[in-house]
Amino acid sequence: MPSPGEIRADIDWADPHGGAPWRFHFAHPREVLQADHPDQVRAVLAAVHAHAVAGRWCVGAVAFEAAPAFDAALPVHLACTPLAWFAVFDEATPASDGPWAPPGSVPAHAHWPAVPERGAERAAFDAEMAQIHEHIAAGDFYQINHTSTWHGRLCRGNALAYFDALRQAQPGGYAAHIDALDWQLLSVSPELFFDWDGERLLCRPMKGTAARGDSPQADAAQAQALRDSAKEQAENVMIVDLIRNDVSRVAQPFSVQVPRLFHLEALPSVWQMTSDVSARTRAGLTWVDVFAALFPCGSVTGAPKVQAMHTIRDLEPSARGWYCGAIGVVRPGGAARFNVAIRTVQVQGDALRCGIGSGITSDATAEGEWREWGHKRRFLQKATEPFELLETLALENGQLRHAAEHWARLGQVAEHFGWRWGRAEQAVLAEQVQALCHAHPTGLWRVRCCVAADGQARLEAYALEASPESVQLVWGEQAFEFAHSEWVRHKTTRRAHYEAATVHAPGVFDTLLYNAEGEITECVRGNIAALIDGQWLTPALHCGLLPGVGRAVALREGRVKEAVIRREAAHRVQAWAFLNSLRGWLPATLD
Repeated sequence: MPSPGEIRADIDWADPHGGAPWRFHFAHPREVLQADHPDQVRAVLAAVHAHAVAGRWCVGAVAFEAAPAFDAALPVHLACTPLAWFAVFDEATPASDGPWAPPGSVPAHAHWPAVPERGAERAAFDAEMAQIHEHIAAGDFYQINHTSTWHGRLCRGNALAYFDALRQAQPGGYAAHIDALDWQLLSVSPELFFDWDGERLLCRPMKGTAARGDSPQADAAQAQALRDSAKEQAENVMIVDLIRNDVSRVAQPFSVQVPRLFHLEALPSVWQMTSDVSARTRAGLTWVDVFAALFPCGSVTGAPKVQAMHTIRDLEPSARGWYCGAIGVVRPGGAARFNVAIRTVQVQGDALRCGIGSGITSDATAEGEWREWGHKRRFLQKATEPFELLETLALENGQLRHAAEHWARLGQVAEHFGWRWGRAEQAVLAEQVQALCHAHPTGLWRVRCCVAADGQARLEAYALEASPESVQLVWGEQAFEFAHSEWVRHKTTRRAHYEAATVHAPGVFDTLLYNAEGEITECVRGNIAALIDGQWLTPALHCGLLPGVGRAVALREGRVKEAVIRREAAHRVQAWAFLNSLRGWLPATLD
């Protein structure tokens, strides 16, 4: 592993053709190549190619504002440096798929504000959207990629530890870390810019987004809605056509194809629609020729590219920098693979910078795009501090209560976050469970099971006092703003939002929560049931709540039915009950 304070690069690169991923560390570069002016960019890329032909690895990035180096008609903000940066390495060291920060590193914690750099509260955002629609109506372009920049701060830990957290939050894709000493790039981009092996070229533009659903059924419905959306398909096709035209500049005649259209990829926070554009390139070309024909990627400009970039420069107050540029690897021999630098954080000292954007077409709405920006920012929120998956079970006289249901839910949550949870990890947990049950053959215990991103589980047992005959509940002081977040839908150790919503008062057992729409959701520590007109009801999952195991058992047994229960209907409730797997069914009163 490289020592601190030296230039390094690390890549965790998916194979777009389905092969094994590239995971490499790079250290001790023999040379660093940098362009600070558009006139220098092509020379830097040519030097990279020469090193690759000589058998070396080159890892680096090209900023969005380098575009005029390839086409003088593409307008950008000028105050951006460097425009291109590459480090040249003699070898690549294989890397593990686990954390890359040195052992004992302080876990990273970052703070991100709620609004971007220009304070784009909804009023400002809506005004920008209105300007874009005026341009579209005037025929200036038919799609534009509109972005803004968020500034954050690395409060604890180092940048490499934060990169580990970002990789955990956004697994897979085309992740890259570059430490240039003065600045660092932490990219967990899910989008392939291009892959070129010297003859075959593949581009995989990403256009079309939908939030992940609150439940497996809702998630499948969200995916189907995205797949069937005429708006999202049109947005995707516009960019595919643009990229086909760009690819044709370096392709052999009649070789440009679209072998896959409207493919959905499941990311932890969103569904993304991608399409493939492929071609055989003309003889005698280098990766530099391919790069020059394609950059910047049409998915982060809009179409037509020149007109869209004019408006990008006018609307966006500052340079995008590395964001929306490209980060890539040029292998020995000259083959190249680059990502589109989205989901990318730039670090300088403890200052963090990250861009978020979306494609705007004529039928886009300000409300929809603002919501999409929020979905795309979730990878930052996930990486703000470390967390583990959590299951809490009752152990009674050596037997775990509802163990099968808990382990099934744990597997679903691990799949959602993209964490390792295969047969080997499950077998280790089974051995730990057996040992725990053997060590506690009598009595009532609360078992806490935590699972880390690498699949390592930790079990702890605590004596559990007998449950009360009934419990007192109180209303939350305000609507629970996290009701529809994944930190509610999936049980983890990140529970600060629940703690903040808890009402502490003498004799109170738990707090009853409700969402911004006035729908009752759950309690902080368990689910809720209400007897209305002689029927026990429990809030529907789409209201925003944890699918508790005790709740699932009650539904399966027919003891409760799902329904939307509004707060103003509380006067109709004949009786309340708190329920979870640990405590079971507890009669409750609501103050």
